Amino acid sequence: MLQVLSSAWALLLGMMLLMVGNGLQGTLLGVRGEIEGFSTLQMSIVMSSYFVGFLGGSRLAPDMIRRVGHVRVFAALASFISAVMILYPTFTNPFAWALGRVIIGFCFSGVYVTAESWLNNSATNETRGQALSLYMIVQMVGIVSAQALMLVGDPAGFVTFVIASVLISVSFAPILLSISPTPAFDTTKPMTLRELLKISPLGCVGMFLLGGVFASQFGMSAVYGARAGLSVAQISTFVATFYIGAMLLQYPLGWLSDRMDRRLLILAVSGCAGIGACIGMLFGADFTLLLLGAFLIGGLSNPLYSLLLAHTNDYLEHEDMAAASGGLVFINGLGAIAGPLIIGWLMDDGVFGPPGFFMFMAGLLFALAAYAAYRSTRRPAVPIEETGSIAPMYPSSTYVAVEYAQELAIEADLEDEQVTETPQAG
Repeated sequence: MLQVLSSAWALLLGMMLLMVGNGLQGTLLGVRGEIEGFSTLQMSIVMSSYFVGFLGGSRLAPDMIRRVGHVRVFAALASFISAVMILYPTFTNPFAWALGRVIIGFCFSGVYVTAESWLNNSATNETRGQALSLYMIVQMVGIVSAQALMLVGDPAGFVTFVIASVLISVSFAPILLSISPTPAFDTTKPMTLRELLKISPLGCVGMFLLGGVFASQFGMSAVYGARAGLSVAQISTFVATFYIGAMLLQYPLGWLSDRMDRRLLILAVSGCAGIGACIGMLFGADFTLLLLGAFLIGGLSNPLYSLLLAHTNDYLEHEDMAAASGGLVFINGLGAIAGPLIIGWLMDDGVFGPPGFFMFMAGLLFALAAYAAYRSTRRPAVPIEETGSIAPMYPSSTYVAVEYAQELAIEADLEDEQVTETPQAG
């Protein structure tokens, strides 16, 4: 671990600052939108726009990197992010914000693709798993830390937006100055969605539903807090709780997934997360129970991303896993675009109001649990000894990091096979 930190500390520090800026702007816009009097529908369009840009950026960034290189792409996109952060309070119009979110989503996707390929290149075969783990920890620490910065300035003013812009500007300085040389860039051609759906219906349907759940947490939780009348400090704590739960429960659930039928674990985890959403929906007026609901949703739904990847891999040959990951990430992105739009309609005062936030997530999570139960009756479970290793990942990563995680899982499986075969050979 110390070896990874010594070789990639600048990259990890830069990524943490990027995540702080990204987490801060999402929460800040939710609060500022309420101050400006934007409707729930308008804010849902603003929040959904990020995922439109993110999905587009993940498709176009590889071509940009091949044409002009990592350094230019990284610097240009990060500069655009910093500029848009400053423009948010200047043009307090929902359509201007939506356009800004498309740009920021596109740019963040490209920046993540660049940074993740750099991180993989800076690590050795022995340290790549540790590097990926540190990268995921940095992502969550950045988003959680961002919530504390909401208390630094008045969300009705400019200061907090300036802080977010400065953090983004500072973040790419250590990366550009200390990472050398830049890596070669290559990605796997994605498997067609039709092939993927045939191989793993649960993986595809689950990823789509989970995209809506993740987008609700990342894009609409601050909007919910503002609509529900929470203070800025309470909103910050509420948003942070989703990601604290994700950090604490990712690895215990990953440990369980290697020891039982993954479909049953997906069923249980999504069902329990749905119960957490019901707690928030029914008892949201009690702030303690509201945080409990957020902890259960974030802590249980985020690991589902890794579980669904691992479940799909159980029905794939090793050479197909990287290709399948691109399709699954794309499906997850489609669900993320649709999520805020639907939740914005449900949260409208003429429909269900703020409880619609939790109602939407409960519906998606219970639907996933029901579909996992159905799929459990359609074909036998893969024997535990034949299942692949799980690669812990968060939904905020791009397909580049997911591909690398898949490669690590394959290497772990091959090592296990060699250990198993060695005594027989003797």
